[in-house]
Amino acid sequence: MNSYTKTCIMNLMERRARRSRRWSKEEVRSLRQHLKLTQVKLAEELGTRQQTISEWETGMYQPRGASATLLSMIAERSGFTYGAAEEGHK
Repeated sequence: MNSYTKTCIMNLMERRARRSRRWSKEEVRSLRQHLKLTQVKLAEELGTRQQTISEWETGMYQPRGASATLLSMIAERSGFTYGAAEEGHK
């Protein structure tokens, strides 16, 4: 397998992992705090309602579909570390 093919496969695997990522309420809140955004501002950035962000952070619902993918992309680009919420780091 050549290096181009390996790179394509790795990119595909990363995209699939991002799509299937399940966001815990702690991770949603931790990402928002990492970004130094209020619930209102994060909602504006994602094109959703503040109430939706609140529902994710309280565990009433979990982000799914495009919202989960966007959160993953934002987290990756901002240098957010998954699992830091459980360890008490930001």
